Amino acid sequence: MGGFTTGGLSFDAKVRRESFEPIDLFYAHVGGMNAFARGWKIAAAIRGDGHLAELVKNRYASWDSGIGTAIEAGKEDFISLEKYAMSQPDPVQYTSGRQEFCENIINAFI
Repeated sequence: MGGFTTGGLSFDAKVRRESFEPIDLFYAHVGGMNAFARGWKIAAAIRGDGHLAELVKNRYASWDSGIGTAIEAGKEDFISLEKYAMSQPDPVQYTSGRQEFCENIINAFI
């Protein structure tokens, strides 16, 4: 009851609706494993392409210097972060996360 502690796969394949014969369970497993394998292939292709990784790197670039690095290093607390936030110009200019573009990258592989 402690869940997977060293990895693993929670694979759910069961008969549904009017599919109730043992062969139906077999096909459920085959279809499920095929879908799982296809997902792994797609994930590998996305990683190999590099475009999504570059977008993520650019999106979170502020964590690679300044206050972001200090936060990740555990050197900041709520009081110091409040002081930092109050010292910044208002309004803060955010950079777009380009979610729609990221979704298009993923969809191109699917």
